[in-house]
Amino acid sequence: MGQAASQPVASAPASCPVHHSPPATTVSTSAAQCPIQHDQIVSSTPSSSAPAQCPIIHEPDTLNPLNQMPTLSQAPVANQAIALPTSRSTSSIPRDDSTRWDYPSPQQFYNALVRKGWETPEEHVETMVQIHNFLNEQAWQEILKWERKENSTADLQLTRFKGRPGELSPKARFWLFAGWLLPSRFNTEPPFDRHDWIVRRRTTGEEVRYVIDYYSAPPEPDGSPVFSLDVRPALDSVGSIRQRLMAATEDVWPSLKENNQTARDA
Repeated sequence: MGQAASQPVASAPASCPVHHSPPATTVSTSAAQCPIQHDQIVSSTPSSSAPAQCPIIHEPDTLNPLNQMPTLSQAPVANQAIALPTSRSTSSIPRDDSTRWDYPSPQQFYNALVRKGWETPEEHVETMVQIHNFLNEQAWQEILKWERKENSTADLQLTRFKGRPGELSPKARFWLFAGWLLPSRFNTEPPFDRHDWIVRRRTTGEEVRYVIDYYSAPPEPDGSPVFSLDVRPALDSVGSIRQRLMAATEDVWPSLKENNQTARDA
C-alpha cells in the first residue's frame, strides 16, 4: 500500500482514533453518519504534554486472564461530579467461538483517562466513548477487507491487541520522512495512536498481526472531525508480505494494461 487515496466511509455505526495522507480509509464522523454531537467534542488533554492516544491501557498486566479484557473499575473516582453510565456495549468483533469483545463503559473510560492523568470534562466522556467504539469498528472492517481478498472472514477472531502510542511503525516513519522532504505533498504529522491487533484464522489456526495507525484529518466544512486509519497486515510472514505486495500493485497492473491497449490501438 503506497500513498493511496483515502476512501470516505459512509454511514458507519458507532469505534478508536487517526490523520490524513498515507492511510487507506478516511472516517468522517459527520452528523449524517454518527450520532455524536461534534460541536461538544473537546480533546482530552493530559496534564503533561503527552500526545493524544487511546486512553484504554492494553498492556498484558492490566488484562483479566479469564477473559483477556482490561480490568477497569466501574466505581466513580474521587471528586467526580457527574454520574457516568456503567453499561458496556458489545462490539461486532468476534473474540472466540461464541463471544464478542465488549467496549468499556463511559465510567471505565473516564477512570482510564484519570489514571493516565488526562484532564477531561466528564460531560464529554460518553461522546468520546462513541468515537472510540466507532473507530474500532471501522478498523475491524478494514481488516475484513484484507482477509476477504483470499480468506473467508466467517471464522476470523480478534484474539488480543496492544496499544503502542508513541511507537511509530516503519510505514509511519516513511511517510513522516516523505512529509519532511515534500511537506506540500505529504502529511507532516505523525499518527496520534497505534494499535497492533492479532487476529486468528480459526480454520487454519494461523495468527496474523495487523498494524493500525490512527491519524487526525482536516475537519469537514461543518467542523465535523475526520479520522484516517491505515490498517494493514504486519510484514511478519511470507503470506502477509505477499498480501501487501498484491495490494500495492492491484491498481497498477490494470492501469498498465489499459495504457498498453491504448498504445496498440493508436
